[in-house]
Amino acid sequence: MNPMKPLAGKVALVAGATRGAGRGIAVELGAAGATVYVTGRTTRAQRSEYNRPETIEETAELVDQAGGQGIAVQVDHLVPEQVQALIKRIEREQGKLDILVNDIWGGEYLAEWNVPVWKHSLQKGLRMMELAVNTHIITSHYALPLLIRQKNGLVVEITDGTEELNRNLYRLSLFYDLCKTSVIRMAWALAQELAPYECTAVSLTPGWMRSEIMLEHFGVTEDTWRDAASQDPNFLISETPRYTGRAVVALASDPDVRRLSGQSLSSGELAEMYGFRDLDGSQPNFMKYYREVLEPGKPPAAEQYR
Repeated sequence: MNPMKPLAGKVALVAGATRGAGRGIAVELGAAGATVYVTGRTTRAQRSEYNRPETIEETAELVDQAGGQGIAVQVDHLVPEQVQALIKRIEREQGKLDILVNDIWGGEYLAEWNVPVWKHSLQKGLRMMELAVNTHIITSHYALPLLIRQKNGLVVEITDGTEELNRNLYRLSLFYDLCKTSVIRMAWALAQELAPYECTAVSLTPGWMRSEIMLEHFGVTEDTWRDAASQDPNFLISETPRYTGRAVVALASDPDVRRLSGQSLSSGELAEMYGFRDLDGSQPNFMKYYREVLEPGKPPAAEQYR
């Protein structure tokens, strides 16, 4: 195995790779030598309801630039026929699937924060749950028969927050809360179903991720992100989407990854376990920061946790 390309010869599907964590994961899988199918609804010719500029073609090109092979496929993961066709294409073109990353989401603009369920838009709330939960189930239904054909397949369910964090933290919306905790439990259940096939399923959360939407929220760019500390000094603990990508690569490259199956993991904790770092050479651990600083209400001290 080439240590610079530990995933050479591997085939990955990053479902929901248009932007954010999905894009970061796809690029890092490419940098590790994988062939990466990147899916989403927004292409250069058509935008999804999200109405954002990022496209799956851009993600595929970034995968290529990183050293892998990126293959963009427009898929609405709520439409079973489209997902089934995607998996048939992967089987036809590659003959296997080694890594499945379920990162489909698309619900940021649907959540009504600090609004109780009886006042929250039911239409938006149920749509959010469809996007966050149903998409992952539909994708696993069709993808896993291909993945389990060989040992050591890996499924990574991307969520927001670890099981520990979400256990006692209300996520400011019943719908959002259910979306993120459901995915964690989904990974645990998948781990039980995959165990007889010597395959692994985990849930994985970024820390405070500098997604395109988050950078826009603070009015900064990736080059000027530290300026956002004037609005919230805790933003200094934030990380790039590529950091979560490196977490996925570390898991996919670990021959003993099955010991982690069913667990709820975070980018920062895996960085300490495997030794990888973010693009700037730092090693932010948001979950540890939350546990030791944010939760007890201590003064911001983000730099000590990088």
